[in-house]
Amino acid sequence: MGGCVVSNNLLIVESANDKYFIERLKNEIQLAHFDIDSPICCISEYECLDGLSLERLKKKLVEIKRDIGKRGLGKLGILLDADDKGIEDRIKLINEAVKFITQDVEISVTNKWYPSESLDIEISCHVLNVNGQGELETILKEIKSQDSTFADCLYSWKDCLQKNSKEITQKEFDKFWVSIYGRYDHCDKSEQKQAGRKCNLEASLQKNIWNFSHSVLSDLKNYLAMFD
Repeated sequence: MGGCVVSNNLLIVESANDKYFIERLKNEIQLAHFDIDSPICCISEYECLDGLSLERLKKKLVEIKRDIGKRGLGKLGILLDADDKGIEDRIKLINEAVKFITQDVEISVTNKWYPSESLDIEISCHVLNVNGQGELETILKEIKSQDSTFADCLYSWKDCLQKNSKEITQKEFDKFWVSIYGRYDHCDKSEQKQAGRKCNLEASLQKNIWNFSHSVLSDLKNYLAMFD
């Protein structure tokens, strides 16, 4: 490409961890028109929702609507986790929120641009999932590429919990697994002295312990390429 297009493109993500992951992934697939250090570039500025709810998403979209012209936005993407609700439920949630900023868009599938004449912008969404459910950590478990002995021992711990009538949700377990994988399987002793900074997910994502060529990422990569 010869340079940036006139309009800017905005990607809304749920959390800081989603942001770190997308930044690393976009480097891996060499989307050169991204500028990580700039808050707005050719593909995205990241807007973190700090947790998912209709009210939070609606509020974020209303805020963005006020500045569409000022920011020169041409495309608006929304990236959410499927969690245990599933893809269709998340699309429904996104539609409910979008209706607060425009009535001329009805999103029915992920990875497709829907033009809004009233806002002069295109809107799309993608739902992070593995086999229709899950979230970022579910994907990270799938694409881990190195030894995960410490993290895998959590399965025995989970069995022990169940035998003692204690419960942990799959979402909680996946988050714990990813945390242990980064902190104990792939943080050396010196790094663990500053674990909060050097063994968190942001730091772990910069290490060569993930397979960014995994097929589970294909749909997400296709979505990010749509911002080109």
